[in-house]
Amino acid sequence: MDDLKFGIRNKRGDWAPSASLELPPFWARPVSLPKVLAWVPEYLWPWNAFHLTTALLWWFFVVPDVAVLKTLSWGWALWLYAVNAAAIFVFYGSVELFWYVKRKQGTRFKYNGKFPADQPSDVFWFKSQNIDNFLRSFFISIPLWTLVEVLFLWAFANTWATWLPWESYWPWLVVLGLISPAIHEVHFFCIHRLIHVPILYKWVHSVHHNSVNPSPWSSLSMHPVEGFLYHAVAFWHLLIPSNPLLAIYQLHLAGFGAVNGHIGFDKLELTEGQALDSHAYAHYLHHKYFEVNYGGDGLIPLDKWFGYWHDGTKEAEARMDARFKKKKERLNAKANRA
Repeated sequence: MDDLKFGIRNKRGDWAPSASLELPPFWARPVSLPKVLAWVPEYLWPWNAFHLTTALLWWFFVVPDVAVLKTLSWGWALWLYAVNAAAIFVFYGSVELFWYVKRKQGTRFKYNGKFPADQPSDVFWFKSQNIDNFLRSFFISIPLWTLVEVLFLWAFANTWATWLPWESYWPWLVVLGLISPAIHEVHFFCIHRLIHVPILYKWVHSVHHNSVNPSPWSSLSMHPVEGFLYHAVAFWHLLIPSNPLLAIYQLHLAGFGAVNGHIGFDKLELTEGQALDSHAYAHYLHHKYFEVNYGGDGLIPLDKWFGYWHDGTKEAEARMDARFKKKKERLNAKANRA
């Protein structure tokens, strides 16, 4: 595919889409019903459908019986970790293998024209972003993902949370499933903005931001505090009357879904004429500029409401630069007063 039909490439080899990021059409005024109806399939397919499918597979084939879940034990906890780790290895690893190791589409549609493997740095373990990110994912974040999973399954099994059966409460549970991505977006924005507070950024979130040029293994490369807070989004289903299947779905939106913002490519070419949209650009801009797009794609446009939204346009860049300038002026004035 010719990526220059969809965007532009600068002198450094970095690619950017021609189209600016847009909020979901139901936020536009006046609301266009045809645009909303056209957006619904994009919302459901393929990513949210994939995460729901994996949640169903976990519920029916991986999660132990309720009688087992009532008692905490290393046996079933380690089983869940093994399955989670294996699934991430296959899922993330497939993207890494084809698009970063074999480089099957070169730098077509790649936001940053360089590959992390070609840029050793002292900020990473063994001077390798790939090794560093891989180890942090499998020995920090995925164990914390599993800890959250164990805790909410244990809580549901012991009736410490309201477990609604699908037979009687399916309308509410369907609605809750449909808004689970919105729950993820609000939770992610809140904890993400929190760990950008200077002291927390220095000691916690900077670990993730070492990957300025993110790749699939960067997705779950986090400090333990961030790793726990990020996956703790599933605990909302202990507060809301829900079902453990939806808690697993919520967890998979976070765990498997983290790769979306870190793929590094706008489109993944599947065949000569077909490509899969990654929806990675909003979060790539966050990794590039650090203080924009704390949430996701704007399903709940908190970034827009709080003035952090960057849609990839020159106008957004100008607004960002003006905000950075005011921030610098405030810091300088504070330093002069001291």
